[in-house]
Amino acid sequence: MATIGGCAAFGAICGSSLATAATMSQVAGPEMRRHGYSPALYTGTLAAGGTLGILIPPSVILVIYAVFTEQSIGALFVAAVVPGLIATLQYMIVVHLYVRFVPGAAAPAERASWKERWEATGGAWMVLTVFLLVVIGIYRGWFSASEAAGVGAFATLVLAVWRGGMRWQGLRESLLSAGETTAMMYLIMLSAELFSAALASSQMPTELAQKVAALNAPPLMVMAAILVIYFFLGCFMESLAMVLLTLPVFIPLVLALDFGMSQGAVLVWFGILVLISVEVGMISPPFGMNLFLINAMAKDVPMRETYKGVLGFCAMDAVRLAIILFAPATTLWLPGIK
Repeated sequence: MATIGGCAAFGAICGSSLATAATMSQVAGPEMRRHGYSPALYTGTLAAGGTLGILIPPSVILVIYAVFTEQSIGALFVAAVVPGLIATLQYMIVVHLYVRFVPGAAAPAERASWKERWEATGGAWMVLTVFLLVVIGIYRGWFSASEAAGVGAFATLVLAVWRGGMRWQGLRESLLSAGETTAMMYLIMLSAELFSAALASSQMPTELAQKVAALNAPPLMVMAAILVIYFFLGCFMESLAMVLLTLPVFIPLVLALDFGMSQGAVLVWFGILVLISVEVGMISPPFGMNLFLINAMAKDVPMRETYKGVLGFCAMDAVRLAIILFAPATTLWLPGIK
């Protein structure tokens, strides 16, 4: 449960599922091993917890989605808060049920004193400060999402230098890693723009939207079919690439349907649904990307154990997706969109 909470907190300053899973596997993985947790439990928890990196705002996927659909980044971030909190609570419930009903999943450990708990919590104040600075700054309008990323990166750099964890070698590795990631993202975005231009020239998105609208199928049924497509794509593709390549096709289709809401509300609601569907796909056996990442870092754990560990989390994801699909107010209430 602490690992799930840690993933949620780290996701609030990261915005990437794979980065969250990789980081927390190095931090929490050895601790769970040391306390005798079963391989299925700890690898499944890390894989599922990593998905909170793209669900808890700020999220890279939501920024790209907002730019593409010309929606408010702040509104999308606020809309993701309630689903993110629900996901965190659901994942903790899965851990509780797993430990309760699977014998030997977690060995009893000595309970920490309140003094030890407060000391450990106090050690995280710097990360909490960066999180509050970034999130409050975005919501209060002090800086844009892009500027907030720069502020957060600079604040983290200052803390890393102050704590002694960042020296010339570490700075060099960080800059090279950031350059590689940025170059990869720009190549993906460039390819997506070319793909979008080709689709626009072919008029395929418009024709597809018109054909689906002419079928007179219930809008929720069409939306559910789209989410199933995202679910399967998430098993094979990186989340950012998948979203960028599919939005030119699905956005006109969704806007052609009548959900009884304004166009802005539909786009915000759809953005959160897409985000959750992508998240589910990243931990769905047999090809979820988070599963391979965690299994590669826990080389002695058979893949089937990781598959077993994520099944409960996938079931909770399906429940949450159904709740948001049939109750759009879970996403639209907080930002006040109608």
